[in-house]
Amino acid sequence: MTDTINDNHVARKAGKGAFWVFLAYALSKVVVLLTTSILARLLAKDDFGLVAVAVIAINYLSVIKDLGLGVALIQRRDNVDDAANTVFSINVIVGFFLSLIVFPIAPFVADYFNEPAVVSVIRWLGTSFAINALGSVHIVLLTRELDFRKKFIPDISNVIVKGVVSIGLAVTGFGVWALVFGQIAGSVVSVIAVWLIFPWRPKIMIKKTLASAMLKFGASVFGEDILSVFIENFDYIVVGRVFGLAQLSVYTLAFRLPEMLLIGILWVIAGITYPAFSTIQDKPDEMRRGMLFTTRFLQMFAMPISLGLLLAAAPIVRVVFGDEWLEVIPVLRVLALYAWIYSVGFHVGDIYKAIGRPDIQLKLTIFTLILIVPFITFGSKFGLVGVAWGHLSAALVYQSVSIIVAARFINIPVTDILKELKPSFQASSAMAPVVLATLFLTKNYSPYIQLPLVVILGAFCYGVVLWGVERENLLKMLRVVGVDIQKNEA
Repeated sequence: MTDTINDNHVARKAGKGAFWVFLAYALSKVVVLLTTSILARLLAKDDFGLVAVAVIAINYLSVIKDLGLGVALIQRRDNVDDAANTVFSINVIVGFFLSLIVFPIAPFVADYFNEPAVVSVIRWLGTSFAINALGSVHIVLLTRELDFRKKFIPDISNVIVKGVVSIGLAVTGFGVWALVFGQIAGSVVSVIAVWLIFPWRPKIMIKKTLASAMLKFGASVFGEDILSVFIENFDYIVVGRVFGLAQLSVYTLAFRLPEMLLIGILWVIAGITYPAFSTIQDKPDEMRRGMLFTTRFLQMFAMPISLGLLLAAAPIVRVVFGDEWLEVIPVLRVLALYAWIYSVGFHVGDIYKAIGRPDIQLKLTIFTLILIVPFITFGSKFGLVGVAWGHLSAALVYQSVSIIVAARFINIPVTDILKELKPSFQASSAMAPVVLATLFLTKNYSPYIQLPLVVILGAFCYGVVLWGVERENLLKMLRVVGVDIQKNEA
């Protein structure tokens, strides 16, 4: 492992932005968690269900807004300014088109879910396409330059404004519109913020040669995105259609916690690793070390978070959402396992894109689609928990195949990848009995007392054991992001 975590180029590139990326992520998720907790107590289950249905439709349309051009712009090494202007112009055209196309599409979505009230919700949320298009290339350029310090400002502004507006409107009785207008307000403020902090000013122009080259590169990414959106939302489609809005709300909130606490971290890390891998696309040795480093680092978060959600689901749901949402507990436990399986080898797709072979990830995504439809459809026969188990089973098969493919493609033995999980597994194995014992001993306590005790004792045990088995590499990781504890100790 010593060779894995060296001060190599990938690690240094990732480390430069790590502080700001994780600060933005942590603060935004705290705000989102507080907002969701408050809104869960203020709004009816059907309100959450209405927005969930609208978001499904928006997610399917949102895949078109970029056409894979953002990824192509990050990977591009020449004519960057003209390419950025071309992407901006295309994004604006597509964004405004999507905001208009939601008007005729909304009634069809309402008919599918047998919910007429969703029509106006979808149409209002559709305005976000035009709004976000005005700032999307600014965000891509900040990501390309690994300037996550500046990117922090629009990211956190979006979340804070969305939370404040949503809560304020919910308190004053706006119901479902509190969520809708909060979402729109967050998008507006984010675009304003990114234009203020990033000096690039776009020109409306489309260079056909550049557009053609980037569209060709982005075609596989675009295809993968279309399939990924279908895969990521298929369970919501099934739940909303088969079980109705109230049960869709339960499933949505069950997914919200692993999504906020773990799956979101995966996307944060991907936002760092993909542009970093793109800069070393012709250095396979550094790429291999970068993959192993990211796997080991990611599992230090993924494993304890998933285990904590699995074991402490009951007090977590009672504290975060309230006793009226107890149906979330069994679904959350299964989805916690799903989130961990999903995390293992998650970032290998970034390597394929970085070296100009996104077609490999596209083929794997097609394989996932073939798996997930029958698994979730069959699971739905057993209720919401069955849907969650279907998701977990499909992820287990897909991730296993994905790791094997990645290992062969970038010449890393599967055993080397699995070894990167060992420190986190050792620390998690020590944490599990502590969490279970604390839950048992505090079973008659208020969940507001029980949960902090479980979190503190579990995290302390995990941290102590991890430090014991991984001290040297943890210090190396800290040095990568600019913190030298050994120097401070001296």
